[in-house]
Amino acid sequence: MDFHSTRDRGETAPFHKAILRGLPPGGGLYFPNEIPTVPLETWAATPDMEPHQLATEILWPFAEGSMGRADLERICAEAIDFPFPLVETDERRYALELFHGPTLAFKDVGARFLARAISHFSDRKVTVLVATSGDTGSAVAQGFHGVEGIDVVLLYPKGRISRVQEQQLTTVGGNVQALEVEGAFDDCQAMVKSAFLDAELQAARPLTSANSINIARWIPQATYFASAVQRLGGDLIFSVPSGNYGNLAAGLLAHRMGMPCRGFVAATNLNRVVPDYLETGEYDPRPSIPTISNAMDVGDPSNFVRLLRLFGDDLEALRASVRGYHLDDAATRERMRQVHDATGYVVDPHGAIGHAGLDAPLDQQPEALGVFLHTAAPCKFGEVVAPAIGRSPDMPARLAAIIDRPKQATTIPATPAALRSYLLS
Repeated sequence: MDFHSTRDRGETAPFHKAILRGLPPGGGLYFPNEIPTVPLETWAATPDMEPHQLATEILWPFAEGSMGRADLERICAEAIDFPFPLVETDERRYALELFHGPTLAFKDVGARFLARAISHFSDRKVTVLVATSGDTGSAVAQGFHGVEGIDVVLLYPKGRISRVQEQQLTTVGGNVQALEVEGAFDDCQAMVKSAFLDAELQAARPLTSANSINIARWIPQATYFASAVQRLGGDLIFSVPSGNYGNLAAGLLAHRMGMPCRGFVAATNLNRVVPDYLETGEYDPRPSIPTISNAMDVGDPSNFVRLLRLFGDDLEALRASVRGYHLDDAATRERMRQVHDATGYVVDPHGAIGHAGLDAPLDQQPEALGVFLHTAAPCKFGEVVAPAIGRSPDMPARLAAIIDRPKQATTIPATPAALRSYLLS
């Protein structure tokens, strides 16, 4: 299938070229020329279907023509070799745990798929350039570490990610370099976009993206939602903690492809640009606000354009499927405490916002079940979670082993010129 630029429908690329380019030459994001329909039986309960098999079914209509089905099956099996448990937290609410991969965050699926896709398609050395608000960086670092022919450069906002997140992305070494940017995530994102539009830079050092702006990061995440529907049925409301909105856009893509569900909640923190848009109809990007749920500290989300395009740029159609929700830090801490006290279950701050986002829709739809995406292991935000629940969340040995490793990062100003100079040095 071909993909077109959201800025220029005439600028197209097949699946493999869209992955390798990351962004269209003239800016915008790649978007499929058509939304394929997957048969209803694919989404229905199939106890013996593994997540990687479901991912193959979802991805095949997009990948056909660029690769063989056997290669797609192999890549999906290698990328998704861990489960997505559903944990009942109360009578009508489930946590979809997406942190059982190598870096304990939902970004692992997309990053691992992308690494293998680039390795499969590329015949030259490329640099994967990534802006991260926390978990993307570590997932990409692990997914691409040691992959021949690929360098990784990660940009993260200084002082705005958790210590565990920082250790995960600055202690990998090898072909992975971390840049500590003296600014916010939005600055990092703007620097990356500027680099992709720099033809001279691209000629000297070919770049591709591993953010959710890349279709190979975006589309595989539809598997999360489909796996929940297979196990719980179609009467689900999904509450999606959202920063750059790639995960929500993936769920909406699955819905447009035929996946049954009752709707979605775009749940976020004080960076409420999308909930405000759903309420007022005015899109007003703004500088991001630092919060305890830092992976959602995004003031101008890249995937907003995909949210609109999925519904033909029709606000009312988007509102029919998605409602907005936001929560401040104090209420997020209180929700972590309430969930733990009532059930013993531990949620990270992003999961807490997702949990709270289900309150109103579940009250309004008594026949529905709620699923909130629990996007990262609570131990990755131990400094926030521990005071809220009165104890430190459990930390796997593989994560504890990196806490005291020496940090390896280069500090740069928050300017496109500084990134350009680094990449050409």
